[in-house]
Amino acid sequence: MDELLLRVREATSGESWRAPGRTVVAGVSGGPDSMVLLHLLRELAREDGFRVVAAHVNHRFRGAEADAEEELVKRTAAEWGVPCETIAIDVPAYIASSGLNAQEAAREKRYAYLRDVARGAGARTIALAHHADDQAETVLMRILRGTGIAGLAGIPARREEKELELIRPLLRITKCELLEYGERNSVPYAFDSSNADRHYTRNAIRLDLLPMLETYNPRVRASLIRLSEMAAIENDYMEAEAEKALASAAVRAGEGWMLDRRRFRGLHVALQRRVIKLILNYVEPSSFSFDYERVEETASAIAAEEPSVIRIDIGNGWILSREYEEAYVGPVRPARGPFSYEVPGPEARVDVPEARASFLLSRTDAPSPSPPDSRWEAFFDESSLEFPLAIRNRRPGDRIEPMGLNGSKKVQDMFVDAKVPKSLRDGLPLLVDASGRVLWIPGMRRSRHAPPTEGKATVRVRVEGELRTSGIETAACSK
Repeated sequence: MDELLLRVREATSGESWRAPGRTVVAGVSGGPDSMVLLHLLRELAREDGFRVVAAHVNHRFRGAEADAEEELVKRTAAEWGVPCETIAIDVPAYIASSGLNAQEAAREKRYAYLRDVARGAGARTIALAHHADDQAETVLMRILRGTGIAGLAGIPARREEKELELIRPLLRITKCELLEYGERNSVPYAFDSSNADRHYTRNAIRLDLLPMLETYNPRVRASLIRLSEMAAIENDYMEAEAEKALASAAVRAGEGWMLDRRRFRGLHVALQRRVIKLILNYVEPSSFSFDYERVEETASAIAAEEPSVIRIDIGNGWILSREYEEAYVGPVRPARGPFSYEVPGPEARVDVPEARASFLLSRTDAPSPSPPDSRWEAFFDESSLEFPLAIRNRRPGDRIEPMGLNGSKKVQDMFVDAKVPKSLRDGLPLLVDASGRVLWIPGMRRSRHAPPTEGKATVRVRVEGELRTSGIETAACSK
């Protein structure tokens, strides 16, 4: 067995795509790298019992040359007994309509077709022919453009994309080794003339910059590959830590995220940036990217002590809105309109979708003089309640007579004193009686009206749902 085939077999031993009965789609351009990949996969498939399907895209960039590559792939696949799917796509026309550059447009169309072939073939794996030299070029190109650890990690050997797995079995094998394998095993291939065009940055790096750097360090390619491997390991660790940090410091708020600033400030600055990047990954379209400066500006604005209220346009319809100890990152949210739900009696369940909450009312015994502290339940003397009650958001002039205080206070002032973000106030539900008297602001304070009395029928009101994690930070409510 060929030495290179043995290396690939050993390196991919135990991977799920090699299981009997599985199907792997190989992206085959017709060049030496992808033709060797197809040959290697065919040999492994014979041994393991999985199925290989070749997929080729003619981008219509190079006329007769591209057509000849398509014919080579189809002819060779037929000789090797490998099913082959091909398509010709007018990428130049797509470039004109989309505004993408040639490489971005070709890649987008190529990957979309590979996904279509995989779904049609019942495959969960797509194999690509990127090799070690591609990795070195990618890392160097990203260094020149400016990058972080994630960029230094280079091309991933494996990643999930839209329910499919993309694998690169040749990523640790050099171009020279691939060419030697092709020669030993009589693998045909075509030469892509565009690979010699220095107009493309990657070609200029491969043809000019890397050879120049090799005069200073003959093993510069190996050094770049080693750098990518170390960066990939550290990046995996940091990504896992960032996921934990996101879970501890933020919750989903519709299509965006609400962050607890105190927890966010407690994170190392490296994790702060990564948390913001994770959140921004949810932006659509997925091709939209945020530069380092925008991520840095967003993270710094959330962590800063002053001012207490900030609004920043992040881009692509997303904003950062910071108020007191809460920060929202996401699409601009529409203004909340008024809502009101009737509570017909002491035994009821009322869902309040605007507040992402449910109110559960039930008869119960009066609580002990010092009931367990909870901001999310309150007890009332049933005989003192004026039904029907209502659950609604605030209205101009609303006041509450807080238990433990003399007189009344504006609900608006209660929100201000408790530093409830202005953007949340119109979404917070109030429990009021038939006369409009505010009985309770869940999560904050109840009124002194209708306190429970031992021996009398008592109504317990309990709140469930996402409202309980909305980040309202106040003293515990009195009951």
